[in-house]
Amino acid sequence: MLGLKLPTDPRWVNIVEKNIEEILTDHAYCEQKAASTAISLIVGFPEKTELVREMTALVKEEISHFKMVHDKITARGWVLGRERKDEYVNKLMKFFPKGGSRETHLVHRLLYAALIEARSCERFRLLSEELEDKELAQFYRKLMVSEANHYTMFLKFARMYGDREVVDQKWQDLLAFEAEIMKDLGKKETIHG
Repeated sequence: MLGLKLPTDPRWVNIVEKNIEEILTDHAYCEQKAASTAISLIVGFPEKTELVREMTALVKEEISHFKMVHDKITARGWVLGRERKDEYVNKLMKFFPKGGSRETHLVHRLLYAALIEARSCERFRLLSEELEDKELAQFYRKLMVSEANHYTMFLKFARMYGDREVVDQKWQDLLAFEAEIMKDLGKKETIHG
């Protein structure tokens, strides 16, 4: 359903389980960045009324997810750690060339967002199925559904604002590029890395 070309090695969950505090901190910042992305789309494309409406709702949802993750951190007696570089996102964002029209730029941003949400969804599914901590497994099961909805929403908007055939080809190319990135990742207790 997600279209990912390279699934995460299930052994990634073993790495996560050795440092739950680290994955929760990374996850909290992912939610914060997702909210920031939605805000930047509103600021950058205010004339896209339907996009603005959906991004406004997304900001609220993502910041509520941040709070939920932060609550998990503090409930365990921990504090939110410092933000880390997201190697996955940094590598992914190099795929599309800089420049081009505003519409092309928007489509590229939407495709990046769709893919990040798809990978998050896949990782949350793994966590929901494999974590020994049943409370966290259930938590990730609920969030997995949200990520799937976000993935489809971003892809829908990319197809709405760009030529469907061109967008679908870019999507397939981006998926192939992402699979290459993923070959070197999956060895850290981070949501995407």
